[in-house]
Amino acid sequence: MNQPLAYIHPGAKIAKNVVVEPFTTIHNNVTIGDGTWIGSNVTIMEGARIGKNCNIFPGAVISASPQDLKYDNEDTTVVIGDNTTIRECATIHKGTADRMKTVIGKNCLIMAYCHVAHDCLVGDNCIFSNNSTLAGHVTVGDNVILAGLVAVHQFVSVGQHAFVTGGSLVRKDVPPYVKAAREPLSYVGINSVGLRRRGFESDKIREIQNIYRILYQKNYNNTQAVQIIEAEMEATPERDEILQFIRDSQRGIMKGYFSNN
Repeated sequence: MNQPLAYIHPGAKIAKNVVVEPFTTIHNNVTIGDGTWIGSNVTIMEGARIGKNCNIFPGAVISASPQDLKYDNEDTTVVIGDNTTIRECATIHKGTADRMKTVIGKNCLIMAYCHVAHDCLVGDNCIFSNNSTLAGHVTVGDNVILAGLVAVHQFVSVGQHAFVTGGSLVRKDVPPYVKAAREPLSYVGINSVGLRRRGFESDKIREIQNIYRILYQKNYNNTQAVQIIEAEMEATPERDEILQFIRDSQRGIMKGYFSNN
């Protein structure tokens, strides 16, 4: 904290054992948790709330004003959870009056040149590969992986444990537990590899597969599929989560690959 080549505003609240490298700027009204490392040439602007044991690499910009013409200098924030890594030149913008904050959860990895726009809510244990971009007001569940160059449209939701392949344009909501690929973005199966890595048993994976077979492979519309799943499938947390995600979808969920898009 005695780094003479960095600028740290006197109003910033910096915990013990924080390392700030040269040529970094930390503005007023910033909080940084214990054990965090801030690389050189990082800019952390007003409203940043950074957790413990984070790593922020050179060139990153945290809590800049939103690129939203409706933003009127409201007192909003960016919240970054513990043990999250922000790689080189990533940008994370603070919220607007809509949600008042942008959130990145715990144990996330946001790779180089990613952008997380205003009012996004990102869960825990997410990985965004290089150049992935979230437009404003996007919601991402826990354990989601976005491969490189993924672009997510504003107001889209991505359910937990989903995997989106590289270069995808995400215009519709992506339900939980699935793999999404192709253009236009489509269901191509469930994320069975990711689920096994996270401890899901084979019976649970088959249950999820059976739900999505009804939704995507039986030529029902979404309303019919939801009714059949609810009537024929045993109630479980995963079943109920999938059904609730579909019911709550504002933009509509992505289509199946073999359906008419």
